[in-house]
Amino acid sequence: MAKLSPSQLRAARGLLNWSRADLSKKSGVSEQTIHRFENATRDPEEKTKQKLIRTIEIAGVEFLADNGVRLKTESIEIFEGPERFDEFYEFIYEHLSKFGGDVSVNSADEKLYAKYRKTPELHRERMRKLVKKGKVKFRILAEESDTHLSGASYAEYRWIPKESFAPTSFYAFGDCLALISFAHEPAPYVVLHKSGPFAQAYRQSFNETWKHAKNPPESVLEKWRKYRG
Repeated sequence: MAKLSPSQLRAARGLLNWSRADLSKKSGVSEQTIHRFENATRDPEEKTKQKLIRTIEIAGVEFLADNGVRLKTESIEIFEGPERFDEFYEFIYEHLSKFGGDVSVNSADEKLYAKYRKTPELHRERMRKLVKKGKVKFRILAEESDTHLSGASYAEYRWIPKESFAPTSFYAFGDCLALISFAHEPAPYVVLHKSGPFAQAYRQSFNETWKHAKNPPESVLEKWRKYRG
């Protein structure tokens, strides 16, 4: 777990060209708390520091062991196994809460997502709220035979033929691209590229496929909308 000093926080804001007000808005930590910490007049709770750290890391700055900071050139993070799969979804939620935007998902069998997430309904409820606020737009490509469309209450779905479907799922959101395999042991295995060019390339491919994909029958979508409320 990264530590945080007042000088690091000031330096990180400088790299991002953020004012204290900018950091406060993005992190949910009050501007007064940030001011006091940076001036070493009051040390905030550890959970408050972690909010600041996570916000800055998501924005592309990393904290160094020698009390320094630097911009990330390209960062890759691995989430392996069920425990870390939940951490990956926490990352998605934090990123979308702060930055919003469009999410493009090329999905494997959706029952696998539900199998490996500890609290799948919590994820769905969070996404519903973000979509309802207008912060996020979700689009999901699913295999034509897949009728387990559990995200129908917040996402728009389209079907693609089985023969065109890739076995590896991906999420493209903001400047992030996540490649997900359920065949790896231990499963799931997520490679998260915090790289705008990678995310944009996959998003462009997704958009082309989306244009030619089919709309699932309304009866299938309505089933999941009613089931999930």
